[in-house]
Amino acid sequence: MSAQPQVFLRQLYDAAVLRALPLHNTAAYLPNPPKGRTVVLGAGKAGGAMAQAVEALWPADKPLSGLVVTRYHHIPPRPAGLPERIEVVEASHPVPDAAGLAAAERILELTQGLTENDLVLCLISGGGSALLTLPAEGLTLEDKQRINRDLLNSGANIGEMNCVRKHLSRIKGGRLAAACAPAQVVTLTISDVPGDDPSVIASGPTVADRTTCADAWAILQRYKIEVPAAVEAALKAGTLETPKPSAQWDKQPVHMIATPQQSLDAAAELARAADLNAYVLSDELEGESREVGKVHAALARAAAHGKGPFQKPCVILSGGETTVTIRKQPEGTPKGRGGRAGEFCLGLAVALQAQEGVWAIAADTDGIDGIEDNAGAAVSPDTLARAEAQGLKPANCLDRNDAYGFFSAVGDLVITGPTHTNVNDFRAMLVL
Repeated sequence: MSAQPQVFLRQLYDAAVLRALPLHNTAAYLPNPPKGRTVVLGAGKAGGAMAQAVEALWPADKPLSGLVVTRYHHIPPRPAGLPERIEVVEASHPVPDAAGLAAAERILELTQGLTENDLVLCLISGGGSALLTLPAEGLTLEDKQRINRDLLNSGANIGEMNCVRKHLSRIKGGRLAAACAPAQVVTLTISDVPGDDPSVIASGPTVADRTTCADAWAILQRYKIEVPAAVEAALKAGTLETPKPSAQWDKQPVHMIATPQQSLDAAAELARAADLNAYVLSDELEGESREVGKVHAALARAAAHGKGPFQKPCVILSGGETTVTIRKQPEGTPKGRGGRAGEFCLGLAVALQAQEGVWAIAADTDGIDGIEDNAGAAVSPDTLARAEAQGLKPANCLDRNDAYGFFSAVGDLVITGPTHTNVNDFRAMLVL
């Protein structure tokens, strides 16, 4: 390995992102043009890049139109000479806004008048739940925004959050595909969820849903999240139920064009090319970010001491989607900032105890950790010493969920800007 440790870790992250870019993964899954029209509908953080990939690969003499919604500032620069055939609009993530509502209404309108000769190509990636917001009967946009914030702060995992979102929507949980009948629906999706379940990615707008109203109500109760009385009654009565699996859904193919495992494997391949042992723990780790950080620290410390299953020099990789539970603070306490990658790194740094020979990076593959401007953070053997020199107490920052403030102060934020894809968290520890 010729590069400096943190430079090399960033190269691993870049390799993971590159493997998940839509243009590299779309061609093999595109269906043949139909007799009638091809309408492209989609939502997600990778939506702009996915639309451009389809525009570049679709036959120039075949009709192509549609609408895709992505996160603000996530439309990639248009390649020179590529005609714009699919409209891409922007909206808010992770809390929905009026622009997302308007986009979802327009997308649903575009399903009207389709025939059996038409093809609907759906482009779905992580982030689509917030971007494709169409509240169920009895809910306002303000209700959805509050419920979304409460879910994000509750510590609920992505499957739980999206179960609720499906049942409080008029477009998620298979409803978009149902609205496209009798047209053929083909979905291309990029996974950002543990287990790569397409019914969970962006709350599965084109996938039949196995969860129920009762499941959604149980989750709301578990995390003490309030909903309007009319919605509570509708959930209990089952009137907000989603389309369920049947033989008909087998005729609507869903293709996973990029996954977290593929990206982790790409990083592992680069590590092995640098004469390092490479280990992929899992692509679907979940749990409280700081606690997952502690577990990773234990593995890295063992490897540094020549113990355990991992032989140094090595890289230990993992993916998945951890969670952050926002701790209540005393009145007047400064509000913390940061996402799950940063909180993982802060928990990791504390538990590593300035272990010599261990460096790490954790960053979201979409380039945005939560709602901040960083993708994640980096950890070095001298992280705690540099923090102490500035009077920073890591435990206090953890208590306030202020990983951003901590790593900003020590100069270890990882800032990439939007990457135009999204295969969830990327974590790598380098043990030399």
